[in-house]
Amino acid sequence: MIDQAAKLRSMVKHKTYDEHKATAIAVASGKGGVGKSNFALNFSLALRQKGKKVLLIDLDSGMGNIDILIGSTAVHSLVDLYENQLTIYDIIELGPKSLHYIAGGNAQDKIFHLDQQRLDYFFYQMEIVFPVYDFIILDLGAGVTKESIQYVLAADECILVTTPEPTALTDAYAMIKHILLQQKQAIHLVMNKVNNQKQGRECMDRMIGVVKQFLHHHVNPLAIIPEDPIIPKSVLAQTPFYSSSPKALSSKAIDTAVTTFIGEVDQNHKKANFLSKLRRFMLERD
Repeated sequence: MIDQAAKLRSMVKHKTYDEHKATAIAVASGKGGVGKSNFALNFSLALRQKGKKVLLIDLDSGMGNIDILIGSTAVHSLVDLYENQLTIYDIIELGPKSLHYIAGGNAQDKIFHLDQQRLDYFFYQMEIVFPVYDFIILDLGAGVTKESIQYVLAADECILVTTPEPTALTDAYAMIKHILLQQKQAIHLVMNKVNNQKQGRECMDRMIGVVKQFLHHHVNPLAIIPEDPIIPKSVLAQTPFYSSSPKALSSKAIDTAVTTFIGEVDQNHKKANFLSKLRRFMLERD
């Protein structure tokens, strides 16, 4: 852990705030059980495979399981940052493909109720890492909550994961509606656990069409991921499927998603100031 913290400090030393800032990506879902965290993890690994510096933060309050999916036991979580005054270097863990991640621990709810001193410390520490990474991925809790919506609104991009299941589609639409009622936001749709490409494409097109018709907003189709038998096996083995089965259909779908996403982000050079927006939301919480 000491060596890892030293390496992170070295990375920061050679960056300046003016020359680089990470793209903040909120990964959300309308309901649980759609494979959101698994997608966030494997998407992060695929970004690493392309040479991107990635920090994955587990903000799934009470249900954080990124370290479980990786097959590792995190020493610290985000809660330790502000409750025990640890530094951001102390709580970052090292995962597969040198992926950096921060484990959960009921972090999402508590952050929005910090006193001013702890809130200032939280943002001071977060400001340190934004110049270091290319992408900071926020794995949010499932469903529409005040906290998850505010993370989405503060982020540069939002990836929404759903499945062809009718309840999942309904809840995904509700999530999109809640977001767009507050601001226009870049939303990328992932259709997960599809039986075949035809079903996935039909569900994707239907969702995009409904949002366009009733909410007057274009949702970007990002990925159609098959119901691949290697995925539950990888979960049981606590090994990300992108690492263990790189040639599987699901892994190839993740690769396609990353290539598409990087291309879309490169075309949109304008970024939101994630930390400034999130701070404003927190100060307005009362």
